[in-house]
Amino acid sequence: MVVPTPATAAAVTNDIRIITAPTVYRLGQQMINAAELDRFLADHGVSWQTDTDVAAEVLTETAGRVCYMSFARPRPGGNAAYLNHIKDVGHGSVLEHAVWNFLITGVSRSLTHELVRHRAGWAYSQLSQRYVDESVAEYVEPDIIASDAELHARWLEAIRAAHAAYVQLADLLNDKLQDPAFAARWLGESADRTTQRKTARQAARSVLPNACETKIFVTANARALRHFLELRGSAAAEPEIRKLAGALLDILQHDAPNLFGDYQKTPLPDGTYEVTTPFKKV
Repeated sequence: MVVPTPATAAAVTNDIRIITAPTVYRLGQQMINAAELDRFLADHGVSWQTDTDVAAEVLTETAGRVCYMSFARPRPGGNAAYLNHIKDVGHGSVLEHAVWNFLITGVSRSLTHELVRHRAGWAYSQLSQRYVDESVAEYVEPDIIASDAELHARWLEAIRAAHAAYVQLADLLNDKLQDPAFAARWLGESADRTTQRKTARQAARSVLPNACETKIFVTANARALRHFLELRGSAAAEPEIRKLAGALLDILQHDAPNLFGDYQKTPLPDGTYEVTTPFKKV
């Protein structure tokens, strides 16, 4: 499933590809082993059936019921009511059993510097500028700059200058590393071609701006995702990461409405959406 924000925009201005919205690929979500759940219930002499087919919702309800062995006396209202009660009382630990895998592209390194501050309940694998050649120019432009011709022109001028400097430095470094004396100092005697390219790119990347587009694979549980949505979907958040919060929420509400249906999206003047919920800090 691919859920872009309202405009997964990419404009090509001569040699520079400008991106203004992230794209989120939902690559993985959980499945439930119903036979094993039934075996557990039978082993403990209880009969229970939930009214949702969503694995993440079944697993979180099961986890919550294990805490009190409440399978035989379920609350009325089914899974939705049960999970709303969990959110209302703040028993957020059971939400950690629901997990998603996302591949996020079209975001800046400025965004991922903020994203990776979310540690508990998250795992990350990000594109490496040491190994991946950045001579193909892709950059994320802030909407506030893109909205004004003068600001856009100045931003594009700076991006082109930084990008040209990267390409020139990478080429010069590769050339100089062909010299055995120069290479011996910085690479050692047994360095191969891959090490040479990595050495050139890792030094040249020092001039690249935070606007560089990057790709990042993330795995996160429902509780961690709710914390992210609350912080990064707020009106006080940086607009680019707020767009990502909105895109993730669209997927999560589609996948597990009983876990994420309490969130509302309210339009903001800048064209993004504020994400709010009555169940804070679950």
